[in-house]
Amino acid sequence: MGLFSRREKAPKAAGTEPSLSTSQSKSSLASGSSSLKSPGLASSSRIMNRTSAGTASTNGPGTPITPFSTGNTPGLPRIDLPRAPDPQLDPVGYLRSLGAVRDRSKIVTDKALRNDLRHFDVDMRKFSDVVTFVANIIKRDYDAPFTSIPPHGRHQHFAVGGRDRVADLLSTFPEDVDNTEKCKRMIDLFLISVLLDAGAGTKWSFKSSENGRIYRRSEGIAVASLEMFKTGMFSGDKNNKYQVDKEGLQSLTVEKLAQGLQSKPGNEMAGLEGRAQLLIRLGQALDEKREFFGEAGRPGNMLVHILSHPSTQASNIIIVPLTVLWNVLMNGLAPVWPASRTAINGISLGDAWPCSSMPQPAQSPTSPTFSPFPNTTGQANGVAPWESILPFHKLTQWLTYSLMQPMQSIMKIHFAGQEFMTGLPEYRNGGLFIDMGVLTLKKEDSDRGLDHYAEYCQRTGTRAVEVAPMFVPGDDVIVEWRGVTVGFLDRLCIEVNKSLKNELAGNELSLAQVLEAGSWKGGREIAEMSRPNTKEPPILIDSDGTVF
Repeated sequence: MGLFSRREKAPKAAGTEPSLSTSQSKSSLASGSSSLKSPGLASSSRIMNRTSAGTASTNGPGTPITPFSTGNTPGLPRIDLPRAPDPQLDPVGYLRSLGAVRDRSKIVTDKALRNDLRHFDVDMRKFSDVVTFVANIIKRDYDAPFTSIPPHGRHQHFAVGGRDRVADLLSTFPEDVDNTEKCKRMIDLFLISVLLDAGAGTKWSFKSSENGRIYRRSEGIAVASLEMFKTGMFSGDKNNKYQVDKEGLQSLTVEKLAQGLQSKPGNEMAGLEGRAQLLIRLGQALDEKREFFGEAGRPGNMLVHILSHPSTQASNIIIVPLTVLWNVLMNGLAPVWPASRTAINGISLGDAWPCSSMPQPAQSPTSPTFSPFPNTTGQANGVAPWESILPFHKLTQWLTYSLMQPMQSIMKIHFAGQEFMTGLPEYRNGGLFIDMGVLTLKKEDSDRGLDHYAEYCQRTGTRAVEVAPMFVPGDDVIVEWRGVTVGFLDRLCIEVNKSLKNELAGNELSLAQVLEAGSWKGGREIAEMSRPNTKEPPILIDSDGTVF
């Protein structure tokens, strides 16, 4: 099949829409209702009071609006979103906020636009090639005006092969299981599946016990997690196997998870032990954070917290500020992150890392991954220590995108502020810009990465088939690459909409739709063409299973 040969497109009939269809906010990153603006547009102040309209109706996919639009959702009231913490007073709170991701990544992206990165050469003349490539994939797989494109989320991975496994599961629940419990069960499932969804490696695959088919990578992890969920592996409640709770997770072992994932010699999943420890720590977090997860320590109980939150508006429609969900995930899951992550004054920041392309204090941290600024409150040379840290919160954002789906579809919740979500800085989205020639790793870093890969192959017994540079997640190369990816995805969304203007016929694609139908898929496809044997990204991650 040629690169842009026509594939079977998304069905148009209303009855064939995904069971968890979702909607996107029509507020704009560049509108008067927002203080955060996309790269390529004039930048506004970092920390301002933000307002947003609610999201569109969940009765169908809707027509999401891109960052450069100014429209608001008709019929929904405007919602005041909380002010982000002042980083000079509360650097931890700021760096853990959603707004900090795009805000801080803009610094690295601006350097990229000047070809002033530390680890990559940048050729923006190639960016139009990426736009064309992604736009052609969208046209290949969806019919104009592309309103059938779902937002990026875990639900689509459960539907691999055209079978909507989530709809199938929902249909098996008896009539006395109400919508609230159905939604809780889907939150349980989606959360556990997303946390398992780091890169699986080239050796691993999963054979479904239900149809005997083989699945790999993200779709394989989705199917595997669903089948484990259905057996009750994550539940400590003998009366309800369809849940995740603290008791079920605290009894989990590496061996049990390996069995569930079919990981064994010759079919090893990368970072298996890291994933198991992540889930065990999740069990501890569910026990500790009872204000979010209840006495039972169940992820789905966050629904009760969200619906009862003082800022949630419930009249004829339910409107929840996205910051409410974000707070549950950032604070509720804080104990999940490994102790080796970046910390300020002993408080872990999660997926946030020092980066040499960010403003640097007089004394830079000596370690790229462990508490670079313990007990540091001052600043030098006009640069505060926190300013050198670049936050991403990729898994938390992936969770946010994914958990909104069942809450929107089943409970008809509208989330205000979705426009502050960013593109996910992971190796498919980021690899797209390397394989298309926009970014080129500098020779010194490439040589160092190749040495790391050789050491990795020797250490793990991996046979080097298609050699590529490899780095640990906290390496400065990876952090800079991820920062640029966030900014370039915003720019890609804008340019793809311009490219598809005629086909869109007045509609516009949201960033979440471009991620789903274009950049993530495009990154995977160009990797398959560039490295057909391994299908790996152009830069490899020596992962512990907790970041990518």
